Amino acid sequence: MTIGFLGAGNMGFAMLQGLAGSTLCKEGTVSQLLAFDVNPEKHEALHRIGVTVCESAQALSDASDYLVLAVKPQMLADVLQHLTIRKEQVIISICAGITADFIRLHTIPDARIILVMPNTPLMLGEGASALARCNGITDAEFSLAMTMFSSCGVAEEIPEQKMKEIIAVNGSSPAFLYLFAKGFLDYAAAEGIDANVALRLFAQSMIGSAKMLTDSGYSVEKLIQMVSSPGGTTLAGLDRLCEGDLVDTVRLCCESCTARAYALAGEKRPEQ
Repeated sequence: MTIGFLGAGNMGFAMLQGLAGSTLCKEGTVSQLLAFDVNPEKHEALHRIGVTVCESAQALSDASDYLVLAVKPQMLADVLQHLTIRKEQVIISICAGITADFIRLHTIPDARIILVMPNTPLMLGEGASALARCNGITDAEFSLAMTMFSSCGVAEEIPEQKMKEIIAVNGSSPAFLYLFAKGFLDYAAAEGIDANVALRLFAQSMIGSAKMLTDSGYSVEKLIQMVSSPGGTTLAGLDRLCEGDLVDTVRLCCESCTARAYALAGEKRPEQ
């Protein structure tokens, strides 16, 4: 079985790197990793991790059982209209906002598609990727796709009709978390605390808190309570966050993100 990447930018290359060291390749499930990128400067790095570079997008498609679309979304229509797709191929799209209908419109009506919303921490092997299977994809094919993205972090299945809604949760949320982090780091700087010390402490606090969310077995509400002693410093800070209605602000942030995703796709958002 061969997996080909159309595009080897930051996301595509990170996935190829993760796959090259995964059990899929080591145990022979994937016999060859292929890639095509218009930038020849990427070719040496691809060769270094054991990826075969194809001479054209069509040569890549012809040789790939699984074709990963990893180009910029605004370039995809032009790329696809010059590409011949086989109906037995599995197409995996990591192009934000691109629907299965869009891909079928620009390829073949019965294209077999898996949609993925990854995020940038995938570049460090710490990604969070949401996958949706579309009509015609078998359990075995979807399982392989899940394993592909699990090799670069965490992968979860969601319904196809929720691909735009999930963007705020894992696709865009790193930017929202970075902005939240900026508030703490700016405070530390204003108080004369060394910037690198503050960064390491706050970053580890986010990592540890994330592990508590996933591994402790406690609810979000219980975890907040565990940090909050009556009359203590945490409650004083929480009171101010509640005055600013932080939870509702986050909800509005997610709503705006989702509305923009529908607008970019030229679709009307379903009634809530």
